[in-house]
This record gives sequence, C-alpha cells and structure tokens, in this order.
Amino acid sequence: MTAISPEEAARHREKMVKRKAVQDAEVAAKTREKGLLIVNTGPGKGKSTAAFGLMLRALGHGWKVGVVQFIKGNWETGERRAMERFSDLVEWHAMGEGFTWETQDKARDIAAASRAWDKAKELMARDDVRLVILDELNIALRYDYLPLDAVVATLTARRSDLHVVVTGRNAKPEMVAAADLVTEAGLVKHHFAAGVKAQEGIEF
Repeated sequence: MTAISPEEAARHREKMVKRKAVQDAEVAAKTREKGLLIVNTGPGKGKSTAAFGLMLRALGHGWKVGVVQFIKGNWETGERRAMERFSDLVEWHAMGEGFTWETQDKARDIAAASRAWDKAKELMARDDVRLVILDELNIALRYDYLPLDAVVATLTARRSDLHVVVTGRNAKPEMVAAADLVTEAGLVKHHFAAGVKAQEGIEF
C-alpha cells in the first residue's frame, strides 16, 4: 500500500469537499418527478438484462410490474422462472412467436405483435402498475409489425407516473426522440464469435 503524506491527504480532502459541494448543488437542483420512457438499444448484449435488473429494483419497492415480450415466445428462461416467485407483483406475457427468420410468416408475426401491443396498452392503462417492460418492441417496430407513429404517440401520452422500458436494437429515431433516457449497448466483444453457444443463466 502506497503511503500518503499529510499534505497529499489534505489536498485530496480539499478537492473532495469542493467536488461534493458541486455534486450536492446539482442534485438539489433536480426537483421534478415523472414517469420515464427508457430505451435500451444498440448492438451489444444486455438490453433486456438491464430492463430486468430495473424490474428487480422496482420489486424491492413493492411496485407492480408488467412485462410484454414482443418477439420471445413461451420459452423457459431463468428470468421468467425467477419472477414466478413474485406472482403477486409481476404479470409476465410472452406473446411473440420467435424471430422473423424462424417463423418465416410476416402475417403471423404482425398478428402476434398486434396482440402484444394490445396487452401492453392494457397494462399501461392500469393504475396499479408502476413499471411496464416492452421487451424487443424495437424489433417489432424495425420490421414494421406495428405502426410506429401510433406506438410512439401512445407511449408519449402515458400517465405521468408510469415508467416504461423499451428494449431491442435499432431503436427508431422517433422512439429515441420521445424517450427520457436512452442507453446504447455497444458491442466490443462477444463470445458467440468464438463459437460459444447461448448458455443457461447467461442468455436465458
């Protein structure tokens, strides 16, 4: 361990006192509360994972949460199994039928996305639900399974205290413009490129 002289310690303390004052002033200036539209997008892994992490935080505060999965079907995933333990607080609706290259049927994909969007609107209209996760909605919009303008208008007109998370790569510019918070997951390195398959507890 490197020894710190009294002078270095004093300089550090003075610097941190100034930094804390700036930070405290910035935090104190933020006085608004509102429901957020959060978009997790980008080519990297972790967009849905981040949304489910936020859900765990919300559950810690006793919130009711709704999840609608637009692409993923009735798959056995770790997150879904885990949330069965919170069945009093979580409503989980896996309404997709798989990725478009699997179904190979655009009409079927559009019908599934429409059913999922109806369920999303139903959840967003409920006063007891505080957080709604629209998993892979960006994918449905990318393939024009849903009318973009209508979706964005509905999300923008949601009630003022409702938080909504939208996941999926290739978020449309209109979705990004409407959002309060956008996080882009960058792809730096992925184990798939080295021939490692999707694994239980990591991908599902």
